[in-house]
Amino acid sequence: MSDTDNFSGTRPVAAEHAFDVARLAEFMRANVASYSGELSVEQFKGGQSNPTFRLAAGGKNYVLRRKPPGVLLPSAHAVDREFRVISALAKTNVPVARAYALCEDANVIGTMFYIMDCVEGRILWDPALPGMTSADRVAHYVEMNRVIAELHRVDPVAIGLGEYGKPGNYIERQVARWTKQYRAAETETIDAANQLIDWLPKYMPAGDEARIVHGDFRIDNVIFHPTEARIVAVLDWELSTLGHPLVDFAYHCMVWHMKPGNGVRGLAGVDIAARSIPTEAAYLQSYLQRTERGDASGVSAADWNYYLVFNMFRLVGILQGIMARVRQGNASSERALEAGRRARPLAEQAWALAQAIER
Repeated sequence: MSDTDNFSGTRPVAAEHAFDVARLAEFMRANVASYSGELSVEQFKGGQSNPTFRLAAGGKNYVLRRKPPGVLLPSAHAVDREFRVISALAKTNVPVARAYALCEDANVIGTMFYIMDCVEGRILWDPALPGMTSADRVAHYVEMNRVIAELHRVDPVAIGLGEYGKPGNYIERQVARWTKQYRAAETETIDAANQLIDWLPKYMPAGDEARIVHGDFRIDNVIFHPTEARIVAVLDWELSTLGHPLVDFAYHCMVWHMKPGNGVRGLAGVDIAARSIPTEAAYLQSYLQRTERGDASGVSAADWNYYLVFNMFRLVGILQGIMARVRQGNASSERALEAGRRARPLAEQAWALAQAIER
């Protein structure tokens, strides 16, 4: 079964995520402009964190994102922050879905949630872009590069997000945060992860910036136009904050370091030249030019690899959180167990890269 089969489309609402549809309809009648008709609900297959649902009423489709039920990690599943950032970015050139309403009252469906427009288009799961022409692959990568650069060019203060994150010491705070998150979700002892927890604070690169960062920008977190190589919405803003844009871009570039298979979608080992997919170096160069940073000579290899190591460790923490929710019985995807099992090999890959950095 392909990733498209596993993650695309909808299914009946899982028993552990079921809620009172009548209560939701009542909320929508009072808070969602132009809402009308009989409400029906299905659950999207994809997503490991916040359960996501397709709502249909009066000939129109909506999307609902909610916090999962159960015991949650501190500061995780911040759907209110998602609502805030996409509402603000609607005033920019960053493509986002229209946000309709945020509900912080857990009495409506059991947890906090928000409702946004259901944007129609294509979600592409395989970064190798099988079935496309070389020209189409080039165009899709150019568009992803353009959109993340556009995000990092936004002035947070100008759109009311000047206090969307804490100022200063971004990497230091992120290392501390994800170390805490990892420890809170730890389901097994992973020696490589413990090594990284010791290593990361010692080798932090100098310099700091404060731009809006997505935190999970990858090919399957954007919706492309049905027929064009044009992104019509960026999804899943749960991890967004103010931070260093190069760290955010390095997360996006981890795909070049991930070997496809066993639930991983990556480009390591793929003949990207034959597919006309850019190298990581060329992709980074394009981004630096779009963000007016100059060329790649301004980013040292040691700093770039540190950003990659950190992002791998952060993903290890996320995967541990998924495994913890599997054990609690409230994971939002049927493939969550498979995802959780990737924590150990990813931690080992990150630790190997850390040891290879010359300083």
